[in-house]
Order: sequence, then structure tokens, then C-alpha cells
Amino acid sequence: MQTDIDPRSLIGRKAYDRKGTKLGTVDEVYLDDATGTPEWAAIRTGLFSRDAFVPLEPSELVEGTLRVPFERALIKDAPDFGVGRHLSPEQELQLYHHYGLDVAAPAETPPDRDFGRIAGSEEA
Repeated sequence: MQTDIDPRSLIGRKAYDRKGTKLGTVDEVYLDDATGTPEWAAIRTGLFSRDAFVPLEPSELVEGTLRVPFERALIKDAPDFGVGRHLSPEQELQLYHHYGLDVAAPAETPPDRDFGRIAGSEEA
């Protein structure tokens, strides 16, 4: 994703899967505490549904919407960690594996590498 985009500007944007099927709305954005880089978005997938975590890299912001290069079924089956808390390194690793993305081995992950969030629309 473009690194010059303010992660707060993603909150409330519509998100679509690789086929152009609407996933929902970006509810929260999670930053790497060590680098401040936006890493994950929590997408509200329906009125009474849970939020699904999606990686912001390799997602793209296209014409004001977040385009996630994965199928809707894979996104809906992502591990559910709830929102409003930090993602632990172990949770992040589970998400990377779920999406089939490359990640450093757990022994290489610094113990203080948590993922904080930027408050979503619920706290606005």
C-alpha cells in the first residue's frame, strides 16, 4: 500500500476483495509499534458480523476504496482476535500464515513488536 497515506483516512472506507466483491468498511487500522507503519486493517464485514483482519501490504487504495488482493471466503475465515486490542506477535504470525504471506521466523520477531491500533469509527 502507499506509505504516504494517513492511516486514519482509511477508517470508514469501503473495502473490496480481489474480484471486486464488497467486503465491508474499514473499522480500525493497526500500526507496528516499532515502526509506526500501518500493517493491518479490521474490516467490518456486515451489520452483525465480526471484524476481519486484512494485511495492508499488498492491499491498495484505489479510487477511495481499499482493494484487498484475496478472496472474500479467505478473508471471512481469517483468525478472529477481536478488535480494540494490540495484536501480539503470535497473532500477527497466524494472520500472515492464513494469508500465505512471507514472514520472519518467530525467533527473529522482537518480543516487544506489538501492533497498536488507531481508533475506529466506534470511538469517533
